[in-house]
Amino acid sequence: MTRRRIYHLLEQPSRADRLSWFVELALIALIIASVVAVALETVPELFIAWYRQFQTFDLLVTLVFTVEYAARLWVSVEAAPDLPPWEARLRHALTPIALIDLVAILPFYLTLFMPLDFQMLRVLRLLRIYKLTRYSPALSVLVGVIREESATLLAAFSILGILLVFASAGAYLVEHQAQPEAFGSVPAAMWWSLVTLTTVGYGDVTPITPLGRLFGGVVTILGVGMAALPAGIIASGLADHLHRRRDLLREEFRCALEDGHLDLTEGRKIEELRRQLGISRDIAKSVYQEVRRRQSEKLSCRCPECGHEFDAWKPGD
Repeated sequence: MTRRRIYHLLEQPSRADRLSWFVELALIALIIASVVAVALETVPELFIAWYRQFQTFDLLVTLVFTVEYAARLWVSVEAAPDLPPWEARLRHALTPIALIDLVAILPFYLTLFMPLDFQMLRVLRLLRIYKLTRYSPALSVLVGVIREESATLLAAFSILGILLVFASAGAYLVEHQAQPEAFGSVPAAMWWSLVTLTTVGYGDVTPITPLGRLFGGVVTILGVGMAALPAGIIASGLADHLHRRRDLLREEFRCALEDGHLDLTEGRKIEELRRQLGISRDIAKSVYQEVRRRQSEKLSCRCPECGHEFDAWKPGD
């Protein structure tokens, strides 16, 4: 099996290719099974009763993920043929998804060479769940939106931090005499401020003075707006991100239909783009029909008053 073939199996899976589809489903199933096994290991009774089975399964999973990581590192040259092999592999190794792959296998090898806390490393294996971002377009879209809106989100969290200090200082001033155990200092009052600003409100610490309750009501109202601000930023960024993805697919359809029809090669290219963008087949079909309709309208020139149809420019003329 050539390097290019392995590259297409791992990095560009297609449902039309049965082997590629099988490899993708097997890896997804193994990731989920691994995370479930790590979670079950934290139950003392199960861990004691099935210790050997847990160890064997973890060894098997680590070996598979190690082979997968090494294979992806080896075939990464195909993604950047213009670069030297070592540079292409280094660039791939430093990508976020490759670092996640490395973290998925690192705890096992660290226990072999370093006297570390095995319990902590066992829990770290739960990070394998992030490997699913490679196979979930929705997760990759969300990560991309958070990356794009990072500056705006940072500004929102900065405002939240300022309000947190303000609320903590205010709560300390109005409540520290009535409740010195809960509001005895500004840092101690931060717990109440945090749960109030985030609208969680556990209820374990509440103001009891009239002035404190008034101040708490103001902080609660501010918290409603602050809780909605990051959600609104992500929702707006997500909508914009999805619109841009559909526009990209729409432009690809438009270019492919310039000659009036969609051939097999163009169809495969568009299908690959659709999967990369995480767009459903139904949405892609509606985009295609929209572009097709607009192309037909361009080819048909009709007088809006009398309805007479004129000859229009056609592709190839």
